[in-house]
Amino acid sequence: MLTEIKGLNEECGVFGVWGHPDAAQLTYYGLHSLQHRGQEGTGIVVNDGKKLNVVKGEGLVSEIFTEGVMKELKGTSAIGHVRYATAGGGGYENVQPLLFHSQNGSLALAHNGNLVNANLLKHQLEAQGSIFQTSSDTEVLAHLMKRSGYSQPKDQVKNALSMLKGAYAYVIMTENEIMVALDPHGLRPLSLGCIGNAFVVASETCAFDVVGAEYIRDIMPGELLIINDKGLTSERFSVSSTRAICTMEYVYFSRPDSNIQGINVHTARKNMGKILAVEAPFEADVVTGVPDSSISAAIGYAEASGIPYEMGLIKNKYVGRTFIQPSQTLREQGVKMKLSAVRGVVEGKRVVMVDDSIVRGTTSKRIVRMLKEAGATEVHVVISSPPIKNPCFYGIDTSSKEELIASDKSVEEIRELIGADTLTFISTEGMMKAFGQTEADGTNGYCLACFNGKYPTEIYPDTLQYYYQKG
Repeated sequence: MLTEIKGLNEECGVFGVWGHPDAAQLTYYGLHSLQHRGQEGTGIVVNDGKKLNVVKGEGLVSEIFTEGVMKELKGTSAIGHVRYATAGGGGYENVQPLLFHSQNGSLALAHNGNLVNANLLKHQLEAQGSIFQTSSDTEVLAHLMKRSGYSQPKDQVKNALSMLKGAYAYVIMTENEIMVALDPHGLRPLSLGCIGNAFVVASETCAFDVVGAEYIRDIMPGELLIINDKGLTSERFSVSSTRAICTMEYVYFSRPDSNIQGINVHTARKNMGKILAVEAPFEADVVTGVPDSSISAAIGYAEASGIPYEMGLIKNKYVGRTFIQPSQTLREQGVKMKLSAVRGVVEGKRVVMVDDSIVRGTTSKRIVRMLKEAGATEVHVVISSPPIKNPCFYGIDTSSKEELIASDKSVEEIRELIGADTLTFISTEGMMKAFGQTEADGTNGYCLACFNGKYPTEIYPDTLQYYYQKG
């Protein structure tokens, strides 16, 4: 059974390096740049030339990898992971990378995404004698590899990957190599770079900038990339399907300084704002964005509309992870601690508030109320994504269908619920235009399942049963 999901949350992030004397240090900085993709747990596995060593824990990168810990992580290759719990839930045992030892050597796995047939595969593997040490779907790959019948890790991985369904970006390390794999639809971002003769891989290109790496290319859907002392070898474990990169990577998840499929995320978000200014023009005094992921779209809206952009909402960057607080009262207090309206900016003003998405509507309602309590005379909410009507099965924590406000409410009903004077979502066509797509392109190359319900893979009954259940 999948863990209970309450809102829109980050995915996971993976990083790997081969052939660098400061592999652990590079991985630390790489994971730090990917921290926005997961704050619940983090880990690094280092290859010291003889064996694989792991350090991991529940918490932020800076909390787990202290100066003393980093001094002990020696080696020329490493892989790392930052985690937001999706399938499998939280707990130390689920923090990645997962490390396995056998008589034939060691294996470390780091995974971003979600397998839609994980439960089916687990049942089959357990019937054959497998004993799972975690509740994470990532562990499935290790068991499939060991039961493949092949002797070489490369062949084990290719055979195992052919059985997986869903979204996955894997970074796999043995004593002799790093293997990198992306699902046949390329639902998750994953890129290759280099520092001199060393190779690095990361969920987002912003990590390359932080560690001083040069971007080479994106990992291709259905590709298995093998990195070792001999260099790079690219093979296919699957015929590439039509690419379906997650649109929410551009809308919300990725850092603005990352590039996905050659498109800068900040530029895409800014384009969304410009298109919203055409689709939803208002007579207003100020434009403000909800920090942080909506700032780029708010700037674009302001530029295109001629309405000044102002910092009407301020985020307190020093507040802890209040989303883990158990009670509703504490969660609401956490929102107030994290975000506040600037009275001097919004008082007596007609405000256009730009946000990236509405999931349950509770946060939007609080922010609108916050702006009006600070003296805003009108609040016009514009959203840089279409209404989210369907759950995601691929590693983004959208709620069960009954918790998605747009699944059974009209735009006008949502407007009334959040207390805005007007509410406008960007059109699907407008969003695709922001990504550089033409009318002829349509939505080719992108996954819009959370908006239109068209999933690029088969979804298995036990997964559907959870996401569509009441409560």
